[in-house]
Amino acid sequence: MQILHNIACQFEIPGNITDIRPFGKGHINSTYKVTVANEPTEYLLQKINHSIFKDVDMLQHNILRITNHIRTKLLERNEPDIDRKVLTLIPTKHGKLYYQDAAGYWRMMILIRDSYTFEAVTPEYSYAAGKAFADFQRMLSDLPGEPLGETIPDFHNMEFRLRQFRDAVQEKKTERVNAVADLIKEIENRAVEMVHFQQLYREGKLPKRINHCDTKVNNVLFDSEGNVLCVIDLDTTMPGFVVSDFGDFMRTAGNAGLEDDPDLNNVSFNMEIFEAFTKGYLEIARSFLTPLEIELLPFGARLITYMQFSRFLTDYLNGDTYYKIHHPEHNLQRSQAQLKLLQSIETNYPKMTAFIASILN
Repeated sequence: MQILHNIACQFEIPGNITDIRPFGKGHINSTYKVTVANEPTEYLLQKINHSIFKDVDMLQHNILRITNHIRTKLLERNEPDIDRKVLTLIPTKHGKLYYQDAAGYWRMMILIRDSYTFEAVTPEYSYAAGKAFADFQRMLSDLPGEPLGETIPDFHNMEFRLRQFRDAVQEKKTERVNAVADLIKEIENRAVEMVHFQQLYREGKLPKRINHCDTKVNNVLFDSEGNVLCVIDLDTTMPGFVVSDFGDFMRTAGNAGLEDDPDLNNVSFNMEIFEAFTKGYLEIARSFLTPLEIELLPFGARLITYMQFSRFLTDYLNGDTYYKIHHPEHNLQRSQAQLKLLQSIETNYPKMTAFIASILN
C-alpha cells in the first residue's frame, strides 16, 4: 500500500491520506478508494489499462472535455447538486491529468458521495438507464471543437470486424474452420446487411455522434432514492453511431440468459427490457435524433449482437488470443449463445419496430 500512497500523493488533494483500499468490480482498470484526514470528500485512484487505452493523453483530455461540457449544460439548466451529477478529475501537483511511473499510468477523480450502481437488470432500471444515456448523448451533441479522439480505434466498426473475421477464416491456423462451417455461414449470410448503415454514413444520410460505447445499467450512478445522478466510465466515449449505443445495451441487458450460456434454451431476447429502455431513451432522444436514426434503433440490437458473435468466433478461429477463456471451447460456446440471441432478436424485430412506431404516434 505504500506504493499506492506514494502515487496518490502525486495528485492535488488536501490533507494527509489515511486509507487506500480496492474499490468496485471493474474488469478493465484497477480502482482504489482514497480517504483523507479531516476531509469529507473521498477520491478514486485508478490505474489505467494501457494495453487497451494506448493513448492516455488523448483519453484523459477526452474525459476533461466531456465533463467540462456536461458541467456547463447542468449549470445552464440550473441543476442542483451539480458536483454529484458529473465526474470531476483531480490533476497532479504538476497540473497534468495523469501520473506516470514505472508501473503504468494513474489518474484520480472525486468519488461521488451517496451514490449507487446496480447490477440487476429490471424494467425500472432499464427505463432510467435509457433516459440517462439519451441525456448524456444530448448534452454532448454540441460539444465544440475537434471531434473526440477514438480511444479504441474501430471499436464498433463492423467492416473492420468482418475483415478480422475473414482473415481468421482464410489463415486456417487450426482445424476449427471446418468444424464451425455452419457458424461461418451464419455470419456471411448477414454480412451485406450488417455493413449497410456504414454506407449510409458515407452517403451523408447517417450522422456520427458522441457515444458512450459501454451502455450498461451499472454504468449509471443512482442516489439513495433511485434517481439518476450521472453516467460513469467514460473511457470509451467517442464518435460513433447511436444505433451502436442502443444496441450495446440490448445485447447485454436484453439477454434472458448468459453471454456464454451453455444451455441455449436459456437464451432469448427480453422484450420487456427492450420496451422499458426504449421508452426512457426516446423520451429524450427523439428531440435530437433524425428519423432515420430512430428507425434504425432496433437494427442496433441486431448489429451489436452480430458483431459480438463474429468477434467471439474470430477469436476461436485464431486460437483464443484475445478473450480470456475458462475451457478450450469457451469462445465457441460464447459464439453459439450470441447466435441464439441474434436469432431471437430477429424473431422479435417486427414487434420492436412496431413498439417504436407506437411511441412516436
